[in-house]
Amino acid sequence: MSKRHSAKYKIDRRMGENIWGRPKSPVNSRSYGPGQHGQRRKQKVSDFGLQLRAKQKLKGYYGNLTEKQFSRTYTEAARRKGNTAENLISLLEARLDAVVYRSKFVPTVFAARQFVNHGHVLVNGKRVNIASYRVKAGDVVSVREKSRNMALVLEALGSSERDTPDYITVDARHMAATFVRAPELAEVPYPVKMEPNLVVEFYAS
Repeated sequence: MSKRHSAKYKIDRRMGENIWGRPKSPVNSRSYGPGQHGQRRKQKVSDFGLQLRAKQKLKGYYGNLTEKQFSRTYTEAARRKGNTAENLISLLEARLDAVVYRSKFVPTVFAARQFVNHGHVLVNGKRVNIASYRVKAGDVVSVREKSRNMALVLEALGSSERDTPDYITVDARHMAATFVRAPELAEVPYPVKMEPNLVVEFYAS
């Protein structure tokens, strides 16, 4: 098993939820956490514990971002006008690797980060290899022509495992997607409940 897969499954088991909705998640058969103490009786979780868990779950969902990356995104969300929780989701969904994943060019958000880092993605016709690059409304994200026949891409596009959300329009034939607008929380197709309001409380405490 690759490090990427083992990390992904470990996050699932630590959270006790199949946070990407993947059929192969170990949580589908074992809902307890990893390690020898994973099956011990669950204790009542404190408010801080719930807030921390909400942050770890959201951070893990986007490819297990580093604490520094996630904290920086939160700071930007808090600085903007409007609801900080909604702003946080909008900023995370505007990451280039998230848009590549949502567009079904790759099967997982982990693969999306690697796909971008290896130079397979164009934004408005120019190669961008920074996964955290922030896509703006109207930007066109496409797969580089030389990369369009990769098995990873063809498999993802042909999968019926998930749908493309309304805030992204995809031209599968040309392997291009337009980021229509930043979404609201209710529009994002999370397989499990995300609670960015608890993340806001975590950072505010």
